[in-house]
Amino acid sequence: MSPEYAMEGLFSEKSDVFSFGVLLLEIISGRENSSFRNHELLLSLLGYAWQLWNEEEIVSLIDPEIFNPDNVNHILRCIHIGLLCVQELAKETPTMATVVSMLNSEVVNFPPPRQPSFI
Repeated sequence: MSPEYAMEGLFSEKSDVFSFGVLLLEIISGRENSSFRNHELLLSLLGYAWQLWNEEEIVSLIDPEIFNPDNVNHILRCIHIGLLCVQELAKETPTMATVVSMLNSEVVNFPPPRQPSFI
């Protein structure tokens, strides 16, 4: 659920972007956001991904079932896109059209993600 909807009951075109970002991180990690809990750190999947990103250990988020050294750069690109999609402020998230361009490598320079909401 996007932050603007959860906190203010507002649904926007960026709400789908947030959901897509969560889905992308779930697919890459092989874990569901709704049931993920890092009991040692009390983090959600988004919080865990953010922590790994900041510690430059984001590769460890990748599900071993899909990990392939030949494709790791593509997977890291998808993680970066996923984190951009789950920003707290809707104005800081890309549009879905931009996300598609990022996935198609039409956009090559991504801004750094900020801390996701709900961590």
